[in-house]
Amino acid sequence: MHGTQERSGDAARRHDEGAFQPPEAEVRRVYQPVEVHREDGTWAVGRINAWWQPAGGEAWCRVRTIGRGGAPTWMPFDPERLVLLPLSGT
Repeated sequence: MHGTQERSGDAARRHDEGAFQPPEAEVRRVYQPVEVHREDGTWAVGRINAWWQPAGGEAWCRVRTIGRGGAPTWMPFDPERLVLLPLSGT
């Protein structure tokens, strides 16, 4: 690997909950409502506001839970933990 690919892969391996930041030039901004299923069995409504995928790696998303006031957190996308909700009622 060279350049950005190497740095992106290294960044994903060094992920530290809340501290991880992918290269800004590789981030795709979105607005996607989600239902967040927490490890303790509770859930909350939130939104994905960005996607990032390292070359040859799994997709990561930046998630903010609504109503908790916390900062958005980058995490690997897991459809069992993050259920995508429709953007409209149609």
